[in-house]
Amino acid sequence: QVQLVESGGGLVQAGGSLRLSCTASGMKFNEYSMGWFRQAPGKERDGVSCINWRDSSTYYSDSVKGRFTISRDNAKNTLYLQMNSLKPDDTAMYYCAAGCISAVQARGAMSETAVYYWGQGTQVTVSS
Repeated sequence: QVQLVESGGGLVQAGGSLRLSCTASGMKFNEYSMGWFRQAPGKERDGVSCINWRDSSTYYSDSVKGRFTISRDNAKNTLYLQMNSLKPDDTAMYYCAAGCISAVQARGAMSETAVYYWGQGTQVTVSS
């Protein structure tokens, strides 16, 4: 079965950096757009970034644009999210997702409805 396993979360001070990874198995990784969502306590899960499978074009939410960078290594079946200049507002559970580009192309924003598979999440906590 499909598994998406995230790693790299943790506690970091404001202004610091973290790199999240998501390793996929049981799926043809290079045939899926891949993305990151996050959910803060008491809030809805929101799309953060998405990378297309076809041309590696990328999408970022306004809240992370210029600070986060999404990338993928198809040879390693792995998705990354480099997070720089972290803010306390970035504190959330971060989820890896397979399938995100259709919503971006249709509506200009990420949506959970476009996701086929989810990871279990990795916690990111940014202290002030």
